[in-house]
Amino acid sequence: MNQEIILLCLAAFGAGFIDAIVGGGGLLQTPATFLILPQYPVATLLGTVKIPSLAGTTIAAVKYAKQVKFNYKVLIACTLSAFIASFSGAFLVSKINNTQIKPIILVVLVAVALYTYFNKQFGVQQHKQQTITKQVALAAVFGLIIGFYDGLIGPGTGSFLILVFIAALGFDFLGASAHAKIVNMGTNLAALLYFAYSGHILLQFAIPMAVFNIAGSFLGAKLALLKGNKFVRIFFLIVVFGTILRFAYDVFLKA
Repeated sequence: MNQEIILLCLAAFGAGFIDAIVGGGGLLQTPATFLILPQYPVATLLGTVKIPSLAGTTIAAVKYAKQVKFNYKVLIACTLSAFIASFSGAFLVSKINNTQIKPIILVVLVAVALYTYFNKQFGVQQHKQQTITKQVALAAVFGLIIGFYDGLIGPGTGSFLILVFIAALGFDFLGASAHAKIVNMGTNLAALLYFAYSGHILLQFAIPMAVFNIAGSFLGAKLALLKGNKFVRIFFLIVVFGTILRFAYDVFLKA
C-alpha cells in the first residue's frame, strides 16, 4: 500500500506540473494509475484520478487568474457546454467503443503538431478576428465537442482546449492555457460527479494524489507565467508529441 501511494503521488506531481502549463497530464497520471493498481475496475480508476486532476487544475487556474485577464463571456459559454458534454461522455464511456475514434484523433494531433511547429508565430501573440458574439458561439460549440471527448476518452483534453482558444478564438498561448484550466475544471468536475454517484472513487489513493498534483500544478503555473508564450509553445509541442505516441501505440500496437 505505501509503495503504491508513493508511486501514485510521484505520477500525480508530474501530471500536475504538465497540466498547469499545457494540459495533457492525464497522459502520465492515468496510465500510471492503471499500471500501479491493476486489481481495480477501469471505471473506479478513472473516477479516482479525477480528484487529483480537479484539485491541481483548480490551483493552476487560481494562479493564472492573478496575472491573466479572462474573457468571462467566452469562458462561461465554453465551461458550461463542456460541463454538460463531459457528464454525458462519462455516462456513455461504457457503451461506446472509443477505439474507432482514436485513429481520427491521431491524424488531428499530427496535423496540430506540424502546424504549430512550422508556424512560429502560432499562439505567440493574441489575434482577435471575431466579434464577441461569434467568439461566444464558437466557445460553446467547441466546449461541447471537447467536453464530450474528455468524459469519453480523456488524454490530451487540455491541449485540445488550448488549440481551440488559439486557432478559433485568437488567444495567445498564455491566455489560452489560463482559459483552458477553467474549462478543464468544469469537465473534470462533471465526470467526477458521475463517477462519485456511481461509487467509482478510491479516496485512500485520491486524496494523497490530489496533494501532490496541487504541488505540481503550482510549480508548473508559476514557471509558465515566468517564462511566457514561447516557453509554453515549446512545452505544448512536447506534450502533443507525447500524445501522438500514446495514440499511435493504442492504434497500431495495442492488442
